[in-house]
Amino acid sequence: MSKSRLFVAAVSLATLVSFASPAMAGEWARHHPRQHEVLAREHHQIHRINRERREGELTRGQARALRQSDRAIARQEHADARANGGHITRTEQRQLNAEENAQSRAIGH
Repeated sequence: MSKSRLFVAAVSLATLVSFASPAMAGEWARHHPRQHEVLAREHHQIHRINRERREGELTRGQARALRQSDRAIARQEHADARANGGHITRTEQRQLNAEENAQSRAIGH
C-alpha cells in the first residue's frame, strides 16, 4: 500500500472513530432525525473527499483542508447537540446544512 493511501486510510479511520462513539452518534441519531441527517452528510462527504483524493482530483493539501472543515462542522454539530440536551434545533440544522452545502461545492462532483 502506498504512503498516500495509507495516510488516507488512517485519516478516514481516525475520523470515523472520532465521530462514531455509541453514546454520541448512535443514541442521538436514533432519536433525532435532524441530527441523523447532518451526521450522514458528514460521513458521505468524507467518503467523497477520500475518493476525489484517490482519483487525483484533489491534492493532499486540498483534501486535508476539506477534512478539517468537515471536522469543524461536526464539532459544531456536537456542541449544538450538547447545548440542547442531545439534539439539534431546526435552525441549527439549517445552518449546518448550509455549511455542508458549501463544503459539498468545494469538493466537486
